[in-house]
Amino acid sequence: MQIVNIHEAKTNLSRLVEEVAAGKEIIIAKAGKPMARLVPLAAAPKARRLGMFKGELNVPDDFDAPLAEDELASFAGR
Repeated sequence: MQIVNIHEAKTNLSRLVEEVAAGKEIIIAKAGKPMARLVPLAAAPKARRLGMFKGELNVPDDFDAPLAEDELASFAGR
């Protein structure tokens, strides 16, 4: 972790941002006292594509029908 003063950060902001983008963490200090931390942004999640399995999966019509008594009993451990 690198510590730089405010004047140096203002002078070299582009270089510091490049270092942070490469994974480095930088602390900005004022009169030797840490004031802020530059860290890389987390990668944005990829957009989800809806309907990508359309026509490939089959859900039976009775999907949400109640289970038979013996099946219920096996879930309950009876």
